[in-house]
This record gives sequence, C-alpha cells and structure tokens, in this order.
Amino acid sequence: MNLDEAQRSKVAEWVGQGMKLSEIQSRLNSEFGLKLTYMEVRLLVDDLKLVLKDIEKPKPPASPLANPGQPPGGAAPGKAKAAAPAAEPDASGAAGGVSVTVDHLARPGAVVSGKVTFSDGNRAEWYLDQSGRLGLVPQQTGYRPPAADVQQFQAALEAELAKLGL
Repeated sequence: MNLDEAQRSKVAEWVGQGMKLSEIQSRLNSEFGLKLTYMEVRLLVDDLKLVLKDIEKPKPPASPLANPGQPPGGAAPGKAKAAAPAAEPDASGAAGGVSVTVDHLARPGAVVSGKVTFSDGNRAEWYLDQSGRLGLVPQQTGYRPPAADVQQFQAALEAELAKLGL
C-alpha cells in the first residue's frame, strides 16, 4: 500500500472532512483506482497516524419526569420551556405547596401511580406507564397546573420515588 505524497494528503483531507472508512475506501477506488479492503483502509489510516472523527452519539431521551403533561417525543405546541429552580421538599413532603403521594397498589396499566395536590388546592392522579411516560389525570376536567407547580411536582415526585428505590 504505497501511496505518493499527494494521495496521502488527499486521504488526510478526507479524514479531516469526517468521512467514514467505507467512504474513504470508495474514494480511493474511484479517484486512484486502488481496490483496498476495509481493513486495509483502516490500517492505512492508522499508518498515516490519522484520527477519524467520532460520530456524535444520539443523546438519550429526556427523563420522563422532565415534562409532565406533554405528549411523549416533544413539547406542546406554542409552549416555551422555562427553567425554574425546583423547590426542596420540606419535612411534610410538600414542596412549596405541592404534595405528592405514591399508591401502594399502582393503577392498571401503570408501573407506579399516586396523587398530587398543587399549591392552588387542585388535585390530580399521576402515573408512570411501562414506556416511562408520566401522565396526569386532574379531578377537575381541563385543569392545568401552574408552571411553577409542575417544576415542584417533578422534584417532589423524584424524591418520593427515590425513597422507594424506584
């Protein structure tokens, strides 16, 4: 596998562009008429002391507790994400007026479930399904908790689930 200086610099350029070994292999064949195996291309890149760029790995999906009340896979249309500091639960388990309980027996179709009381006194049942999606079922039809309460609910729920080892 003797390459001249121009060919070496071209391979270095391709690696710098982020090409994969299979793409480099195809280019070597089409531009220089060199028919190399994948392993030979790998060894060539190593011999030239070139480092392939890592492909950015997909980020893991957000925690199911990150955005309750939103459909899985995205934010609700027209809603902006607000980052507010979560309140620490106090000794009674209430986080700034939000209290969370966990059911001893989960509701059908849920891995774990319970109840939440928001700062305005409205109550809802919550559940975490087998896919890790968090759902809220308010007692009052159409009720949507305040954004600050949602943040506090998330923190309190995570704390309660951590106590149970979930």
